[in-house]
Amino acid sequence: MKTPSSGLAGSWARWTTVSVLALALAAALPPTRVLAQDAALQTTAPTLSLRQALVLASGADPAVAAANARAQAAEASVRQADVRPNPTLGLEVENFPAIGGGDLFERSEVTLSYEQRIERGGDRPARVSLARAEGTLVAATARVRRLDRLEQVQRAWAEALAAEAELGIARERLDLAEQFQTEVQRRVDMARDPLFAGARAEAELAQAQIDFDQAEIAARIAKISLAKFWDGMADFSLGGTAFEDTGAARIAVEGTAQADLEIFLAQRDIAVASVAVEQARRTSDATVRAGVRHFGDGNDLGFVVGASIPLGRYDQNAGAIDRARAEGLAAEGDLSAARIEREREIARLQVQLSARASEARRIAEETLPQAERAVTLVRAGFNRGGFTYNDVISAQTALLETRARRVAVLKQFHIDRARLDRLTGAHGDLILAPETQP
Repeated sequence: MKTPSSGLAGSWARWTTVSVLALALAAALPPTRVLAQDAALQTTAPTLSLRQALVLASGADPAVAAANARAQAAEASVRQADVRPNPTLGLEVENFPAIGGGDLFERSEVTLSYEQRIERGGDRPARVSLARAEGTLVAATARVRRLDRLEQVQRAWAEALAAEAELGIARERLDLAEQFQTEVQRRVDMARDPLFAGARAEAELAQAQIDFDQAEIAARIAKISLAKFWDGMADFSLGGTAFEDTGAARIAVEGTAQADLEIFLAQRDIAVASVAVEQARRTSDATVRAGVRHFGDGNDLGFVVGASIPLGRYDQNAGAIDRARAEGLAAEGDLSAARIEREREIARLQVQLSARASEARRIAEETLPQAERAVTLVRAGFNRGGFTYNDVISAQTALLETRARRVAVLKQFHIDRARLDRLTGAHGDLILAPETQP
């Protein structure tokens, strides 16, 4: 479609907007990309669906490498938790002779010992369980972060759709302003209207041109922002049918996203494992020792065997156990509260989606036809001298405001849908099975 422009003000605004748009694109993309994108825009741009945008963004998620590194760290923690205490090799020398009191090796006693601490109470299994629970929390956190990113992509997609719809409204306003300016100028030339009417119509046309240029820049920036999620170019079309589609309001959701609940489940498991660790620490570890003693006087050898165990008279780790149990109760409470809060939010969003879909449909079926008919009647009456300039402007403004209201409703519908998809984990398959992504 050819971009409308008319008059000196329209030409000047068009030149200014082209310069601003070029600067914006040059700042957003490298020079080679700008040239490639300009060439691509000359051809028919492919339509980018929401699913395709999510797949592209998921495949280019820079947080995947960090999540994999954290997963490896969690695996290393499990391996480390399963390691036994190191033994101790000791050397003792006793009965040193006084200075000048004789040979050092004839009177001293040397003991070489091997000492091992034995864990009692299930310390090692408890440590392993705690490390595994912490690893589960790391994995759940990574999945939640990726779901949050997909929500951002979906919101950016909705905003780009809305920007294109707002550009359409600005184009319609410019078309109406051009047509009306032509009609007014004809009436001025015929001395049927004063000169100020032509100047006012020219001013309205100039403002409509400026608004159209700004909407064009906003639509372009919205597409660039969306493409930045996969470091691509904005050489795609979003299509008008996706913005009009409100079928999501009729789809029943399946419940809260499991990834959100897995965080609280992992926190609960960590608390349970911490209780086991603290209970195991209450049982004192024993230390056994065996060695060989060399007696310098006579070069005799003797075997030495010993053992020790701390007495749990004062410190029985009761405070740490109570703290871990309290943290477990807190995790259970957080899990219940999070589930209730998300279910409430999901129910609210479902009702809101239905309400917005109904409002958009009623505007299209009831309000817009009447506003369009009013514009047609007023303009026809204006040509016959039955209406004033202000009547025409008021009718056209009411029509454009009605269209803008519908665009705002549809934009909020898609933003609410993005939030609902996030809470229900609708796009979780892009995270659980990345190897199957196209």
